[in-house]
Amino acid sequence: MIAALRTRPDAGGLSLVSLRADDGAAADVYLHGAHVTSWRPAPGDEERLFLSGRSEFRNGAAIRGGIPVIFPQFAAEGPLPRHGFARTATWSLDDVGRAADGGHVATLSLRDSPETRAIWDARFLATLTVRVVGATLTTTLAVENVGASALSFTGALHTYLRVHDVARAEVVGLEGARYRDAADRTTLRTENTPMLRVTGALDRVYVGAPTALLVREPERAVRVSTRGFPDVVLWNPGREAAAKLADMEPGGERAMLCVEAAVVQVPVTLAPRARWEGSQTLDAAARP
Repeated sequence: MIAALRTRPDAGGLSLVSLRADDGAAADVYLHGAHVTSWRPAPGDEERLFLSGRSEFRNGAAIRGGIPVIFPQFAAEGPLPRHGFARTATWSLDDVGRAADGGHVATLSLRDSPETRAIWDARFLATLTVRVVGATLTTTLAVENVGASALSFTGALHTYLRVHDVARAEVVGLEGARYRDAADRTTLRTENTPMLRVTGALDRVYVGAPTALLVREPERAVRVSTRGFPDVVLWNPGREAAAKLADMEPGGERAMLCVEAAVVQVPVTLAPRARWEGSQTLDAAARP
């Protein structure tokens, strides 16, 4: 069953589908980038994804906030445009329907085209499934090689979590994990703190990361669970870098923390007709 698409006047006329579970949990997904921009858990919870008030909503531009789909290249770690092309491509809405538990589910897809093959010579089918119910939001990215030659990619679900004050937030569960900083991608260090706090600019890839982390604030928490994604990225631009981002509202960096399910350190290589899948579940029922 395909639901009717709608547009928001303040979002450049881009089409979106609004998901609403039987229990009131809700999410918005734009076809532009298969981009989840809003998640409101049930019952009656507040918005849990950060979306910049200066975010651009236009063809060819990435949306600042929500959950950008990074594919087929993470950051500038390769010859393709930064973070690949999936986050600025128009995806197809394949299906919207109800799950047995009352959840609302949407499936979107992106296939290779002459435009993508001019950038990345691969034949692929990427699918993003978004499921909202109760206190959870699950996003699942699948990639199938539909060509005759092997393909390799990196990527992430670049999740911007909304926090009340990033200086009072902490990430629990990374102690003992290895990581590399963006400034030195060749050196792996070991996380030695049980509770990571954001004290300034932060840009790390945790390699072979734990599959469950807790983002904790004094009055609430979100559990981030992953499957199939071997790495986790933590990012906050810090005040100085954020001020240079044209699409970041003043002080916006204090209201966000990116905790991203990712495959970065070792690219996924798919033989012809092979398929890969990774998912991320956000759970707002977690206790601080």
